[in-house]
Amino acid sequence: MQNSSTQLSPREWKKLVAEYQTPHIGRAVWQLTNTLVPILTLWIALYFLKETSLWLCIPLAMLGGLFLVRAFIIFHDCGHGSFFKSKKANSAVGFVTGLLTFTPYRQWSWEHARHHATNGDLDRRGIGDIWTLTVEEYVSSSKWMKFSYRFIRNPIILFLFAPLVLFVILQRLPNSKAKAREKRSVYIMNATLVLWCVGMSMIYGFVDWLVIQLSMMAVASGFGLWLFYVQHQFEDTYWATGKEWDYTAAAMEGSSFYNLPKILQWFSGNIGFHHIHHLNPQIPNYNLERCHYSHPFFQQAPELKLFNSLKTIQLRLWDEVNGKMITFRELKRQLALSQAKPAV
Repeated sequence: MQNSSTQLSPREWKKLVAEYQTPHIGRAVWQLTNTLVPILTLWIALYFLKETSLWLCIPLAMLGGLFLVRAFIIFHDCGHGSFFKSKKANSAVGFVTGLLTFTPYRQWSWEHARHHATNGDLDRRGIGDIWTLTVEEYVSSSKWMKFSYRFIRNPIILFLFAPLVLFVILQRLPNSKAKAREKRSVYIMNATLVLWCVGMSMIYGFVDWLVIQLSMMAVASGFGLWLFYVQHQFEDTYWATGKEWDYTAAAMEGSSFYNLPKILQWFSGNIGFHHIHHLNPQIPNYNLERCHYSHPFFQQAPELKLFNSLKTIQLRLWDEVNGKMITFRELKRQLALSQAKPAV
């Protein structure tokens, strides 16, 4: 991936990113304002629009879903302690944006920290990532395991149904491996969400609120999961066993630069500069782009654009022999070729 002229040691690239990891109160407050004010405005507009037609509310609610993605990126930065300098401010904003996105702040932050610490490590999969099997693991699996894996990795399930199940249902459950504080955050968020749901139902009417809320959440969760997927599940991504795993390689080779159109970059809170984020999660999202363009080293990450990223939908398994993600069709071809070879 890297040219020798632009290879940097961890010590060198850490010096380069240092100036971008300091939160900026002005940028943070402005981003919070241009995210939360439109969400509030949309909810007010939807209250009056539902009296005309609930069907007309759905497109507006879907727009609200895009703003929820942006709110989730703020939530995400707060979880890293990077959005504000103040821990209390990060916790307060993290809780509010977590409420809007149906996500418990402490537990999700803990799981996501595990993702950063283990991204691309085959020996430490399982928390905060998308279920990924190697070719060898899949071939040696039981029929039930193969069926389950194919079911979960089906695009319709993965990007339409699974996101809603994840945010509406699974985030209501404490992780058995989490500590007391993280589990407590789930219970507190669940209780707060009950108040939110009851209050909004009383204001909007249960059916109207449910249709609007689910429309928002479907867009927010689907787009959010797609971003997370495509930034780690592309063809030439990085996976290695524990002994061979390298933090810098996992960030620069196992996290894509998702070069989105400007409007989608805005709604996704610059998270497309994902390699920068994985190099140093202390960099707030509003500084990621400037860091990316500050040095040639950062621009070597695998780049994906909107249309060519759609090809990643078919990728299912990590081929350890060839060092890339492959489709089930490619696996079938490989197995057919291996069976056709004459015995030596």
